[in-house]
Amino acid sequence: MNLSPDQTIMFNAWGLPINATIFYTWIVMALLTVVSILITRNLRADVPPNRWRTTLEVIVQGIQGQIEEISGGPSRHLLYYAGTLFLFVAVSNLLLVVPGFEPPTSSLSTTTALALSVLIAVPMFGISSRGLCGYLKTYIEPSFIMLPFNIIAEFSRGISLAIRLYGNIMSGAVIAAILLTVAPFFFPVVMDALGLLTGMIQAYIFAILATVYISSATASSAKVEKDIP
Repeated sequence: MNLSPDQTIMFNAWGLPINATIFYTWIVMALLTVVSILITRNLRADVPPNRWRTTLEVIVQGIQGQIEEISGGPSRHLLYYAGTLFLFVAVSNLLLVVPGFEPPTSSLSTTTALALSVLIAVPMFGISSRGLCGYLKTYIEPSFIMLPFNIIAEFSRGISLAIRLYGNIMSGAVIAAILLTVAPFFFPVVMDALGLLTGMIQAYIFAILATVYISSATASSAKVEKDIP
């Protein structure tokens, strides 16, 4: 049993080995892109929404509501980013029920890449909202002594995000494989259902944590001081 899809080579492209992680990531990306195009191709006010469009609007409004509750106001750019994170992780985990599909989120490479994207997004959103000097000032608050601790805290966030997501998805896959050898008919059904539930929860937590980190970086000093009891 391969503990990670990184170990499975699907094919070679231009002399480069394409492992299962990259291959299934492309599948998820293509699926999200095609479904989005198909649902929104007739996105006009004079066209009544169908059930697929209604479902997509409910998902988007739900994500937007969570972001506004955390950040204290609407943020379209944050909606695009956090919503994309949620949909990618959620769809990757939901496709676990497809025979032969290995979720790219069960690879530490994918979860690390997602965590790194959050680490890059936090200062980008922070600088865009507060300016370069205003954002860098947060690293020496409440005093200059806190500079190394704030830097360590910034990187530890990314590490915790990667390990949390990888650990939950990978542990479910390993347990399912073990139970499959013990009772091949009953336990896999239960573990798949549990894996789907865990995957959706992890997608939600990952997107929410990214939103919290970015909202903290973009919050004005006055608002931060007001929120501190």
